Amino acid sequence: MTRLTSGDYVVRAIRPAEWEKVRGLRLDALRDPAAPLAFLEGYEEAAAKADLFWQDRAAGSGEGSATAQQFIAELPDGSWAGSLTVLIEEAGTEDWAGFPVERRQGHVVGVYVRPEHRGNGLIKAMFDAGVSWAWGRGAERVRLLVHEDNERAQGAYRKAGFRPSGVRVPFVKDAAQNELEFVLDR
Repeated sequence: MTRLTSGDYVVRAIRPAEWEKVRGLRLDALRDPAAPLAFLEGYEEAAAKADLFWQDRAAGSGEGSATAQQFIAELPDGSWAGSLTVLIEEAGTEDWAGFPVERRQGHVVGVYVRPEHRGNGLIKAMFDAGVSWAWGRGAERVRLLVHEDNERAQGAYRKAGFRPSGVRVPFVKDAAQNELEFVLDR
């Protein structure tokens, strides 16, 4: 098999009607060995969610949404190789963990690339699309949180241009562990 490069994929926003593929990719991500460090929900919890949840999620982060955008990497056969979502956080509000948001920013969540598509530059192409979308909505920076022990993800985020900010927040699943904030300033 020929090794794919990042140019072999189309990176685009999801469409609300693609909610079943959104669900399928998320469930696959939650089966990844790194999922307990990378995602806050577990496979069983996500698999039990009703279709309406996935329909709402796809509508809220699909093409045309001003506050969130889920990007996927699509192969020529229509299958999806990976995904990430960017949320817009407004200055003067609190983020999902209750911390104050000091400036308008993008917050990257739900990053996943299928194992057979890793190591070819795809993650950088997906981040480029997500960051560009955030800049187009007036974000002053883009950030993400990554578990302190998830070195593979930290390496991928560094390759995409993100750097540790020095901010550490308690890991929601275990306050004895931390997540590190990585940022990309405009």
